Amino acid sequence: MTHETLGVSKYDILFEPIKIGPKTLRNRFYQVPHCIGAGSDKPGFQAAHRSLKAEGGWAALNTEYCSIHPESDDTHRVSARIWDEGDVRNLAAMTSEIHKYGALAGVELWYGGAHAPCMETRQTARGPSQYASEFESLTYCHEMDHDDIRRVQGFYVEAARRARDAGFDIIYCYGAHSYLPLQFLSKYYNKRTDKYGGSFENRARFWIETLEQMKATVGSECAIATRFAVDTLIGEEGIEVERDGLKFVELADDLVDLWDVNVGDIAEWGEDAGPSRFYRQGHQLSWQKFVKQASKKCVLGVGRFTDPEKMVEVIRNGELDVIGAARPSIADPFLPEKIRDGRLDDIRTCIGCNVCISRWEIGGPPMICTQNATAGEEFRRGWHPERFPKKGSDDAILVVGAGPSGSECARVLMERGYVVHLVDSAEKVGGYVNEVASLPGLGEWSYHRDYREVQLGKLVKRNRDSQIALGGKKLTVEDVLSYGADKVVIATGAHWVTDGTNCLTHAPIPGLETPRANVLTPEDVIRGTKPIGKRVVILNADPYYMAPSLAQKLAEAGHEVTVASGVELGRYMHFTLEAPNMHRMLHELHINVLSSTWASRVEDGRIELYNLWGDGHKRIYTGPGKMPRTANTTHAWHEFDTLVLVTARRSDDGLFRGLKARSGEWDARGIKGVYVIGDAWAPKLIADATFDGQRLAREIEEANPQEPKPYRREAAVYGAPYQPGGSYEIRYQG
Repeated sequence: MTHETLGVSKYDILFEPIKIGPKTLRNRFYQVPHCIGAGSDKPGFQAAHRSLKAEGGWAALNTEYCSIHPESDDTHRVSARIWDEGDVRNLAAMTSEIHKYGALAGVELWYGGAHAPCMETRQTARGPSQYASEFESLTYCHEMDHDDIRRVQGFYVEAARRARDAGFDIIYCYGAHSYLPLQFLSKYYNKRTDKYGGSFENRARFWIETLEQMKATVGSECAIATRFAVDTLIGEEGIEVERDGLKFVELADDLVDLWDVNVGDIAEWGEDAGPSRFYRQGHQLSWQKFVKQASKKCVLGVGRFTDPEKMVEVIRNGELDVIGAARPSIADPFLPEKIRDGRLDDIRTCIGCNVCISRWEIGGPPMICTQNATAGEEFRRGWHPERFPKKGSDDAILVVGAGPSGSECARVLMERGYVVHLVDSAEKVGGYVNEVASLPGLGEWSYHRDYREVQLGKLVKRNRDSQIALGGKKLTVEDVLSYGADKVVIATGAHWVTDGTNCLTHAPIPGLETPRANVLTPEDVIRGTKPIGKRVVILNADPYYMAPSLAQKLAEAGHEVTVASGVELGRYMHFTLEAPNMHRMLHELHINVLSSTWASRVEDGRIELYNLWGDGHKRIYTGPGKMPRTANTTHAWHEFDTLVLVTARRSDDGLFRGLKARSGEWDARGIKGVYVIGDAWAPKLIADATFDGQRLAREIEEANPQEPKPYRREAAVYGAPYQPGGSYEIRYQG
């Protein structure tokens, strides 16, 4: 007899309450601290994003890292702050909204040492020893004396008091990602010879004293948590789980109500927030599971847990008490509720692309999500991931193209009650995602397609007038005009160019004016439409994943691969935390990378390459119609059997432009409007193409849906009353 026949779900263990100090988690789903770009300056965004997850069933919701003092300022990135009463007021909006749903609110108190660049405040952080940050540029800390230590510990205590007053239930002393208390514990940072350095007990002293003071101040009212990198993965100079990681857990256990355990350091924190390209879910369990053996307290850990079966397994096995999550909670804020209700195929599974993280790493923009287009839009646009406004008309809508943008647009339109016909000549929903997900390490990106495919299937059954037509001929302009739709959405995507046009010269490469049999695009490689020779040159002007992924695919297939890149190879992958392991992969596969290199021309079986800088940065003019060359640069020929061009993408917008050219016929054909979204408008990230589809579907009744509606802005308005020791008055704009 199964659990289900007895009326007991195998997932019930995930919904058991668990006590942490003076507080109780209502279940075992816990949104760990993670950055969204809200901080304390956008209280509406902060409150709406976190409380939406509380509505979706998460038991606790935390801020991002929260600065405790102006000398721990991470500008240009956006962190939360709890420096004064103005910050208390702004963060209280978050705690108030979270509490409405019976969830707990947590705050991660952060002091960065030399990893705090203080670009806004222009103060200087303090650290255990003076060192230059390996993460920031030109950033040193001041080495603390004993007065400094007492002063910084006082920062933690005062911040904890303010956090309590703001309504937080869980207060962290943040010691992961190489931030201050871990800097004292780690020999890599701590070179002291006094009572705060040297032996393990001395190196642990700062952290222990700080926890003691925080617990004495707020521990009777709030749960005390610490986020601890139990292994920094840098060897003996750092923290190792079997040497000092578990030893510290045992030492501090009586002072902590909740252990939030991870691995890795600041320079490569992708070892913690592991992208799916390199790490499967639960990849940190090999270290985390030992903490349960050393601690009597509640232990949680992250690992991009997306599978309810795995969640149950790690709890039943005694590896963790609570499922910590950041990215899965962004992709689906209602993940706990869907598991509880048995709606597993309705979960928007995190694909592990780390685009959410990339926006914070860039500094400033709000977080986005490839899977969940409403992430970051909860407050400013009022979007809810599970609720949609009812349709505003009886218009029938034709969506041409079932890629990321078109499938999302059709899905949301159907959710709203519209009759939608989704048409694509491809055999499967997904468009560009289907090809990308076939690249090495990117298989989990197919969850983006799977979610939309499943939901569209359900919606068509619910609304039998809607249709999904796949695998037919491509629609022509006349086909669309004659279709009978009231409105038309063009989502026909984009393609990689064949002539070498690029961001460096904005021009084709001489010799590629006509197609060559041994010159391929990424589509050719992925689809296997052309033979590939032994010696492959990849010419790259794209800053993201395509060139490294193709290089890996071809090298693993036995080809000799050279990548000539005119832009930093995989530059955007620094923001998605994929870059370190990507570069290791290129090295291990013996892929030859020529940096700052571009092509002046291509001939049969050879390409002329030159260094962009040469002997200087000056370009010289060589005559009308000729490529500008760098002064004194040597141009060298490289032979190839196959040349792969990863140079630029171009919109497949012929259908849209053809329809627009015949706009005079629209009225007579009953067409009220034709709109274009996603890559067909301009090539972009999959996340932004998906957003385009969601936005147009929500705004389809507007006078001109092609133009986005203004969103609500949170802004400090010049001339507004100033609160001493606090913030400028917040007025909502837009």
